[in-house]
Amino acid sequence: MSARLAALPDIFTHADASARGISDRRLAEMCSTGDINRLARGIYLKPEIDIDYDLAEIALRAPRATLCLTTALARHGLTDDIPSSINVALPREQRHPRTAVPVTWHRFDSETFDIGRAEHALSDEVSIGIYDPMRSIIDAYRLRHLYGIDQAHTALKRWLPHRGNQPSALLKMARHFPKAEPTLRTALETLL
Repeated sequence: MSARLAALPDIFTHADASARGISDRRLAEMCSTGDINRLARGIYLKPEIDIDYDLAEIALRAPRATLCLTTALARHGLTDDIPSSINVALPREQRHPRTAVPVTWHRFDSETFDIGRAEHALSDEVSIGIYDPMRSIIDAYRLRHLYGIDQAHTALKRWLPHRGNQPSALLKMARHFPKAEPTLRTALETLL
């Protein structure tokens, strides 16, 4: 491995390589010899890296990207639904990038975008946002016209019995989302 390649992060862009003096020709040569792998157009990684390629591409192309709705619910074990594309939220004013991986982009209000948002590490250097279980449930109720009320009810039923989960904390977070709060409150009254 060359010193220039060693100086690059485990996952890097074409611009990162160019900044370190690696020409397009040398980059193509390193891909063909297996010194690096091409993740997506303009994104490369060292071969020893074990990472979810789809999420890494999204994270590198949109640093504020946040897994949401069915994708987040599935990662938290709150639904059995398997989304046909990855559900990703961005702040409303941010445009979504083009990706090779199938993504359903959602634009969320900037004022509430970070509520319930956490970082999910994909590697030592790359992470992607993901909404926590409470925010994911609230979004399922808030956007029930997209995926159905049954998905929201299922997520809530699975979340409630877990130790430490507090319906009052869920309702407190839901106050930030007026379209979700009444329906969520009714569902909780029915289930409890």
